[in-house]
Amino acid sequence: MKTILLCALACLGFAACKKDKTDNTPQRPPLERSYAFSNGVVSRNVLESYLSRAITMAELLNSDGVYSDGPYPEKNDDWRMLSNIGAKFVGRALYTWAVESRYNDPAFLSNAKAMIDQAHQTDADLVFQGAIFEIITPDVNNLAVPAWAFEAFGLPVETRNFRYDDMINLSGNGVGLWGNGSVPDISRTETQLYFYHLARRFMEAGIEAIHFGQVELMAMADAGNNYAGWSNLLGKIRNTAKTAARRGTVLCDGHMPSAGIVVDGKLLFDFVSFPLRAKEIGGEPMQAELKKFYLDAIYGLTRGGITPSGWSCDASPYIVEFDNFGMSNNPGVANITDHFLWGYDEIGWLYRQPTEEANAFLEYADAWIARVDPNGYLQMPGSRVVALGEGQITRYRANTQSATFPLGKNQETTIKQIWTNQ
Repeated sequence: MKTILLCALACLGFAACKKDKTDNTPQRPPLERSYAFSNGVVSRNVLESYLSRAITMAELLNSDGVYSDGPYPEKNDDWRMLSNIGAKFVGRALYTWAVESRYNDPAFLSNAKAMIDQAHQTDADLVFQGAIFEIITPDVNNLAVPAWAFEAFGLPVETRNFRYDDMINLSGNGVGLWGNGSVPDISRTETQLYFYHLARRFMEAGIEAIHFGQVELMAMADAGNNYAGWSNLLGKIRNTAKTAARRGTVLCDGHMPSAGIVVDGKLLFDFVSFPLRAKEIGGEPMQAELKKFYLDAIYGLTRGGITPSGWSCDASPYIVEFDNFGMSNNPGVANITDHFLWGYDEIGWLYRQPTEEANAFLEYADAWIARVDPNGYLQMPGSRVVALGEGQITRYRANTQSATFPLGKNQETTIKQIWTNQ
């Protein structure tokens, strides 16, 4: 990463300049920052004000006993960090990966609501994002279907639990993909019923944004039907948001390799999210750069249309994040034909960088995206699970390291400076 550091200094903080000789002047116009929205309408300026202050804080709103990614120690310092850097969009803050019966524990969502309410006493503009992922397991059979969910779908109210078998794809597509879990088929009413019930419960707890994971993976029987399943579900979620969400609005996104789903000229999601898709620099171990058209990277490719808020765009706004999906069998080895970054997922790669080089990459990536595609924003890394190998995991924490918080990787000051300079 020494080469990147030298380039960063030579190009006023824009790393990897030797790989790209073009003018580094940002193309993105400055935002007139505003965080006001209501009644299902979020202007482009407000949406981008939030996306430009987005940070991944995986499971920040979860509590003891309901973590999917292992222990989460010293969480109080994360709240301090969020206030210090000026975060506005707190990504992936509430979810469970499988183990659906966790939602039977009243403390799961009530504890999250208490944390959200406390945070809003200091900053009422904060948006917290929950996640509903591309997995269901037979454990979902232990959750009762509330009467209001049946009513929202015009179905007879009955006393029963959700049915795993009625959520999986009838042709077996995605069944067993996650071991004892499967990819839910969004075209099936039972899947929509389950997602709707989770979304409303999230919103009642104070969640104002929902990430739906790999939405196209779940559309195995929906894409050929003009995405009728996703259209129906999102319409119902937005409708109930008018009364269930704190500002009558919910922002919906998902990972979309197609860079956006458009139906009859209308974008189904408020914005697109996707992995960073950094590319290994051959011959320079553990170094990386961003490139348009590398693998399935979405830079410059998001689709346009009429947004759920009613305004039009030629290209949808989006965020890219440091994704997590584990380690390859060849850590430290470059392979530009797979999604690993020197054998690691993106957050695992960043975790293994020396502090100065990690900070230089954040500066470079933020500036590169602003210049190459002003529709995109870098979702900063804050807290996320990291695979260490041999079944061991830890958490990446961007916080400033101190005697009272030795876990920090020291990106906090850099993130704050990047945002201050935007």
